[in-house]
Amino acid sequence: MRHAPGCVKNLRYFREYYRRRLLRVYAITQGITVLAAALILIANGMAPWNNFILWMAIVMTFALGFGVMVITSPLVTEPLDELLAALAHKAGEPFDTPPPNPNAKHYEETGFKAALRAIYDYQRPEPTPRPTPPPATNSPLTEALNHTSCGVVVLDPSKRIISANKAAPIIHTADGTTQLALDFLNELSLQDWLRQVDESAISAEHQWQRIATSPGFAKKTRYYDIVASYQKQAPGETVVILIDRSQQYGLEEDDLNFIAFAAHELRGPITVIRGYLDVLAQEFADRLRGDEPELLQRLIVSASRLSSYINNILNVSRFDRHHLRVHLVEDKVAHIYASIADDMQLRAHSQHRSLQVQLPDDLPTVAADRGSIQEVMSNLIDNAIKYSPEGGQVLLSADTKGDFVEVTVTDHGVGMPANVVNNLFRKFYRSHRSREAVAGTGIGLYLCKAFVESHGGTITARSREGQGSEFSFTLPIYATIQDKLQADGQLNNQLIRQSGGWINNHTMYRG
Repeated sequence: MRHAPGCVKNLRYFREYYRRRLLRVYAITQGITVLAAALILIANGMAPWNNFILWMAIVMTFALGFGVMVITSPLVTEPLDELLAALAHKAGEPFDTPPPNPNAKHYEETGFKAALRAIYDYQRPEPTPRPTPPPATNSPLTEALNHTSCGVVVLDPSKRIISANKAAPIIHTADGTTQLALDFLNELSLQDWLRQVDESAISAEHQWQRIATSPGFAKKTRYYDIVASYQKQAPGETVVILIDRSQQYGLEEDDLNFIAFAAHELRGPITVIRGYLDVLAQEFADRLRGDEPELLQRLIVSASRLSSYINNILNVSRFDRHHLRVHLVEDKVAHIYASIADDMQLRAHSQHRSLQVQLPDDLPTVAADRGSIQEVMSNLIDNAIKYSPEGGQVLLSADTKGDFVEVTVTDHGVGMPANVVNNLFRKFYRSHRSREAVAGTGIGLYLCKAFVESHGGTITARSREGQGSEFSFTLPIYATIQDKLQADGQLNNQLIRQSGGWINNHTMYRG
C-alpha cells in the first residue's frame, strides 16, 4: 500500500505546527506565571511597580524559564515524532526520522509498543462497492429533466425515492437506498413535514428557502429553494422540486466567512477600546464639561454596538456550522436582564428614547444560558430603540404562559407590513425601507431565533404599520425540564425544537 507523496509533507507540516504551538503555549504560560508573581509582589507592597530591578528580574526569569522549556521540548515531542515516523513508514514514504522498532524494550515498558503495533498491523479495508442506482427510463420527460439545473425527486407512499434527475442532491447508502443530502439545520425537515401531513392532510404543499447540502456531500456547499407537493397514497406521493440558488446564496455565505474572520480579528481591539472608554468615563467623570459627557457616552454606546455586531457575526457563523450548543442553568429573567440594564438604558438615553422595564419578582425561574439570552434581549431592545421615534417609549415585560415564561419587547414606532414581518427571521433579510433608514447587518433576528430555539422556546413577531411592533420569546420554566437537563449534563440536546412554520394570523410570525 502506497499513499500520495503529499502524505509525508503533511506529516512534517503537522509536526512543525505542533512544535510551534507547544512553544507558544510554553511562552504564554510562563509569561502569565511570571507576571502574576510580579503583581502579587506589587499588591503586597513588597516591591514598587516602577522598580527597575523588579522588572529586569521578571524579564530574566521569563527568558530563563522559556529557554529551559525550549531545551526540554524535544523530550515532550519525542513520542509524536516516533508516531509520525511510523505512519510515514506504513505509507511507504521516506521520513527524516527512522521508523521506531516496536520490539524495543523501553517501548514495551511504557506501553508505547501497543500504539506502534496498531499502526504497523493496520490493513486498509477494501471499499464497499457503491450500489448501482436503478436505471432511469428513457422517456422524453426524464431526458428533459436531466438537462435542467433544478433537482426533481419523487417519493412513494413509503417515503422512498423512486425517481430523481441528475441535478438532485442525493446520496446512495450502503444498503442500496437513496437519500436527499440536505441539511435543514433548525428548519422543519422534509421527513418531519411528511410525518405531519400524513396524519392530517390529503394534499399539501410546503416551501423552504436557503437549504444547504449536507456536510461532506460535495467539495462546495450548494443551496436550494425547495417546494414539496404531497398527494396522499398517489404512486408518486411526494414530488420535491429543488431550485439551485448557490450562485446567489453562496456569495452571501462567502461574505459571511470573510466577515467572520475579520470580526474575529477585530474583537480584541474593540474590547480594548471599550475598556479604555470605561476607564476614561470613571477617571474624568468630574472633569468633563459642557457636551463632553454626552460625547463620551455616545462613544461608549457606539463601541458597545460595534462589539455586539461582531459577536452576532461570530455566533451566526458557529450556528450555521452546527456549533450552537448551550449550557442551561436555573436563572431568573430579571437577573439576566440586570447584567445589561445599564447598557440598555444608556443606549435609550443617548437616542432620546424611554426604556421601561416590568419584570415581576414572582416569575418562576427559567432554564437559560445567560449570555445567549442577554444577546436576545439586547438585540430586540436595540431594534425597538432604533425603530421608535424620538421621545418614544420601549417596554420590556414578562409573564408566565403555561410551562414557559414569555418575555416581550414592545415599541410604538413605525411598524411593519405583513410581507416584511413574514421574512424577519431569515438570515441577511432587511426590507428596502430599513436598509435606507437604519444601519444593520440583517442577522440579529436570525440569531435571536437560533438562540431561543436552542433553549426549546419560540420567538414571535407582531406588527402593524404605523402602530409599532411587539417581539416575544419564550423560555422553559426550569422545574418543567429539570430532569431532562440533569440527565443530559445541563445541555440542550433534548430541547432543540425541529418544528415551526408560518402562522396565517394577520401580521404575525412564529419561529
